[in-house]
Amino acid sequence: MSTKVPQNSDQEIDIFQFSRSIGSFFDRINRSIFKAIQFFIRNWIVVLVLVVLGVILGFYLDSNKKSYNNQIVVTPNFESVDYLYAKVDLIQSKIAAGDIDFLNHVFGTSGRNLIKKIEVKPVPDVYKFIEDKEQNFELIKLMAEVGEVKKVLEDNVTSKNYTYHTISFVSNGVVSEKDVVEPLLKYLNNSAYFNSIQKIGYKNLQREIAQNDTIIAQIDQVLNGLSSTAKNNSKNEKLVYYSENLQLNDIIKTKQKLVTEQGKNRFRLISFDKTIKEINATLNINESKTVNGHFKIWLPIFFLFLFVLVSLFRKFYRKQLAISNANQH
Repeated sequence: MSTKVPQNSDQEIDIFQFSRSIGSFFDRINRSIFKAIQFFIRNWIVVLVLVVLGVILGFYLDSNKKSYNNQIVVTPNFESVDYLYAKVDLIQSKIAAGDIDFLNHVFGTSGRNLIKKIEVKPVPDVYKFIEDKEQNFELIKLMAEVGEVKKVLEDNVTSKNYTYHTISFVSNGVVSEKDVVEPLLKYLNNSAYFNSIQKIGYKNLQREIAQNDTIIAQIDQVLNGLSSTAKNNSKNEKLVYYSENLQLNDIIKTKQKLVTEQGKNRFRLISFDKTIKEINATLNINESKTVNGHFKIWLPIFFLFLFVLVSLFRKFYRKQLAISNANQH
């Protein structure tokens, strides 16, 4: 006799059970949706009140709780980087502590309540950091050998030597240069020590520019004299004599170096009128957060979710209480 058991019937039973499971699953979903609709219909007054309340409160928060990002790019002169960072950190600590007197001293009554947070960070510019500074290039190479290049460039030892730094602050309203930026820069530049350094540094740079102009003019006179001599004297040995004794190539190189240096000095002179020089200010950038400006949408949803959660908890509690009372009897 054959001992094999037919498997077709078992497979048909499995498929039938699977189909019934899927059908019951969708039935449960339909019942849940129907119960949810019934729940909101039964409690439509409460739902309507919560939605209206959430929208009204959301409009209020959207109009009164906006945050704006603001940035001021500055260049600290006369080795005042650490001074700049210390001053900004001090302002942040006073904001956190709610020191109204100090904030009045810095921003005045019109700007004291606008600033919520302030910080300063460097603007990474490694190319300018190593430009014409071989020691800085060697420093980068040495530090990169013992760590990642990115960490080296962001390290305080390196980053504080960058030319530009960004003072960033968050405000809870629209700010103006007159109310915030100007008082802030005035406070940062209010240092007797650095004011003295600035005056001396500015005069020294002016003197250096004037002296270099004089040297360039003298070099031009020498070169013009050589040019005139060369035109009036056709003897080659005479020209060689002048070249050997006056080191013509060195003179030309010196002039080129001085001209390049003068260009940089005149750019530096523009920023040397202040210790902390403002380069650019970008104000009132609307802070892009998920809830910022969307409270009128999120609050009604939150209130409805909270209402549903409380209702489910009450239903669960009553059910468990009924079971507990039934078991006691």
